[in-house]
Order: sequence, then C-alpha cells, then structure tokens
Amino acid sequence: MDRLADDLDAFWQHYRPCFRTRTRDTSDCARTFWRGQLTMEDQRNFANIDRRVNRRDGQPLQHFMSESPWRSQAVFQQIQRDIRDEPALPTGGLVILDESADVKAGDDTVGVARQHNGRLGKIDLSLVAVCLAYAHPATGTWALVDGELFLPECWFSRTYAARRREVGLPPERTFATKPALGLTMIQRAQANGLPFDTVACDELYGRNRDLRAKFDDMRLQYAAQVPANTQVYLQEPQVGVPRRKAHRRPCTRRRVQSRQKPHTVYAVGRCSATVWQHVQVRHIERGVLEAEFAVVRVWTLTSTNQVRAEWLVIRRDADGRMSYSLLNGTADTPAQTLIERSCWRFYTERAYEDAKSELGWDDFQARKYRAWEHEMALTAAATWFVASTKLKWRTTYQRDPALARQFELEILPALSTANVRDLLMSVLPVPQLTPESARQLVVTHLVNRARSTSSRLRARQRHDDSS
Repeated sequence: MDRLADDLDAFWQHYRPCFRTRTRDTSDCARTFWRGQLTMEDQRNFANIDRRVNRRDGQPLQHFMSESPWRSQAVFQQIQRDIRDEPALPTGGLVILDESADVKAGDDTVGVARQHNGRLGKIDLSLVAVCLAYAHPATGTWALVDGELFLPECWFSRTYAARRREVGLPPERTFATKPALGLTMIQRAQANGLPFDTVACDELYGRNRDLRAKFDDMRLQYAAQVPANTQVYLQEPQVGVPRRKAHRRPCTRRRVQSRQKPHTVYAVGRCSATVWQHVQVRHIERGVLEAEFAVVRVWTLTSTNQVRAEWLVIRRDADGRMSYSLLNGTADTPAQTLIERSCWRFYTERAYEDAKSELGWDDFQARKYRAWEHEMALTAAATWFVASTKLKWRTTYQRDPALARQFELEILPALSTANVRDLLMSVLPVPQLTPESARQLVVTHLVNRARSTSSRLRARQRHDDSS
C-alpha cells in the first residue's frame, strides 16, 4: 500500500511518450487527469479535476483534452502491448465487443443524436461508444483496450456541416456501422499482438451473419448473443444456384434447394425434444452462477447464402428467461466449453461499471471529437492500471486457506476497483484549498471568463462589420 503512489507515478512515466507532441510535452496533464479520476468521488470533468488536483483554473487540462494533438491510439496500443507482455496473461484471454450509451441533455456534443440507448431500452438523445474490452477469466482481469465513437448518419449530412467543424470532426472520418467499427478495433488488436483467441459480443453484433463469418475467417472463436427470432437449420441445408427454367431468366443467386425449413432459436428452446442440463458456471459474489443450458448443433446462412455450421447455446434462468448464443467450433467441442464461452460477456459489464461508476467516464461534458477520444483513451488506461495492480497483488500475496474455511467459501472475494481507489485516496489525498489559494483561484477564473467573453464580443463585432 505504501508503494501504491509510486506505482501510479511509474505507470505515468511509462505512458509519457504517448502525450508528447512535436512541440511540447503535455504528459503532466495526463497525470493530473488520472489522479483526479482515481481519487475524486464525483464531478470528474476536466475543469473540476484541474481545480481540485492542481488548484488551477482548469484551462491547461481543458486544452490538453480538447486541443492538444496527441494520439489516443498511441495509448490504446501501449495498453495492448502491456497486456501482451504481462507474464500472467499469456493465454486464455478474450475480447468483448459491446457498446455504452449515455443520455445527453443537448445535441451540441459530438455524436449526440436520437438513437437507441441500451441502458434505457429505448430511443433517446444519447451518445454511444463502441468499445473493446479485454478479459482473462482465469485471473479475473478486465480492462478497456479500445473505443470508437459511433456517429449516426445524420452527422454526415449537409445540415450538420457547421456542427462538424465546431466539434473538430476530422474530414477523413466517414459513416461506419457499429459492427464495422468493432471489426476495425479487433483487427487493430490482432495487429498489436494482444493475446486473445475468442470474441464475445451481444445481440447487436451477434445477429450480423457476415461479422460472425469474418471472425471465423480470422481464426477467432466467438460467442455471439443473438435475438430470439434468429433462424437456424437443425439439419444441413443443400444450397446452390437453381437450374434455369424455360422462358425465364437464369438464376444467379444461391438458394436453399432442399426441403429443410428454418426454425427460430426461440422455437428450438421451446421444443420438447431439446435436452437441458443444469450447470454451475462460476462462483460470483452472490454464491454460484447456475442455470439450465441446452447445446444444439445448427446450420446458418450468410448474406450470400453460404452454409455455416455453428453451435447454439440456450440459457434458461430460474425465472424462465432465456438467452441465445451462436458459437463456432468443431463438431467435437465439449458442451461445457461452449457453455462457459457463452457466459463470458459478464466481464464487459464489470469493465463498463468500473469505468463509469468508479472512474467518472460518464462525467464527460466536453463537445469536441478530440476531447472524447482523449477521455476514452485515458479512461481505458486507468482501467488497466487498476487491473494490473489487482493482478500484481493477486500473484504476490496468496490468499489464506484458513480464512476461506472460516467463511465457508471456495473462493475469497477479490479486490475491487473501489478498494484500489480507497487505498489511493489515502496515499494521494486531494489537496485542500486554503482561504488564500481559494481566493486566488476564483480571481483567476473570473479574469479568464472576462477575457473569453471579451474575445467572443470582438469576434462577433468583426463578423458584423464584414457583413
């Protein structure tokens, strides 16, 4: 615990090259932001962090986040290299593709539009991020390793031209679907040597047939949740180009030519012939995660009607709710392996909860595209600092078997992100303002506001004179 502050400083030193631009070294602002993220309790926006940690007016950190040209991808690449070089994480890792939405009151922030918000389960004025999380189930390690802001198509229309300039959207940024953004991040992770061989994703990505086929082509295992109306075949269908009939144009598209009929995965789960087994998946805070599972070999079609063999895993909880996942794997893949993979999306929920609740990711208030990219990268790095700290302590300090027997537990609870933050707050307390420093801070803030207002008025006057 005494070395925890030194660990954070060493972490910052390790990442300093990511924040150096051609003209200056802005890495001190990164240390300020991480210290605020990890030791403040609330309102962790740029201005408040700078005021609380450095007793400044907030402008240096605002400029670092919104204007400085350091590359967020440099930070993501360093995180992935660090995971690759971690001795405890050589194999058994996976990446989880998911999205995170935040409600916004106004539409002047980059990416904000009326779109589906998964947290609310409805369409609302929201900002949506497509993120890639890394998880290592054997060690209980998880961290965010990449992220892209989803920009709805309306943001690339003519009516949004002025808004794109105001938020600094790069001209080369074009519309991309969420699955396309996710595939790009996974390809980057592979190129950077991130050690994973499995991809897990939710329904939004899992229902994309071509995305699942692409994972197969990349030699990746996948566990993709799918909606209840997803169609599968219980026997392999025969597909081909129909023969030309007299006086008709020749067919060019492949079609199912056999008599098999597709079934929805919902119907498969309700079928009396489906075999169920009760499985204890893993230990959780409330005891043991257990449910009933059915594993069925099925066949699906891509958008070009290519036949693919997949595994359908259906999970039925005690309250009767069902969820469905499609996985790739050979015909002899053990059912227990498939069931375990189908439950791995749990780790992305933990990663998002840590980033939002413990690290202030949902306190984002800036408008510019660069600010969003920078906060995403710094928040991802903070999740990796916490994860690497917990991993180091796990491998250094063995848990006492006597304590497990005392509580009658097979596995004792692990350190949480909140625990690490509590320890950091004790060794890196937020400086308290003296009356004199508070007075000086307020004076500086008022002077800067006056200068900003004066500058805007002069710019408006020049515009009026020219018109």
